[in-house]
Amino acid sequence: MSRYKQNRKATNKDDMYKDTFDKKGIKSLTQFRSKRFRQIDESEKQKIRFEPYIWKYGDTFQLLASKYYSDPKLWWVIASFNNKPTENHIDLGETIKIPTNLSETLQVI
Repeated sequence: MSRYKQNRKATNKDDMYKDTFDKKGIKSLTQFRSKRFRQIDESEKQKIRFEPYIWKYGDTFQLLASKYYSDPKLWWVIASFNNKPTENHIDLGETIKIPTNLSETLQVI
């Protein structure tokens, strides 16, 4: 097993960032791995109520989570429900689904 998988983190030792790090007094940058993105089955999605939303310029999962759930930290719920790990996976004008019952959705995700 690689050190990266074992520790679930990676440390940047690349000289490419040395000047930036030196200017800011940073010795190294550690990136921690997050949980693996889980795609939801269509059969599971059919049980959950949602509101269709047309993706517009400037939209982010965080803004939508803040609007619909009053908590931008729940952005991953919308991303997971739509099987879109990032905003870059959505085209302008595309319709996504915003789950309306958060507790119902969290049981599936």
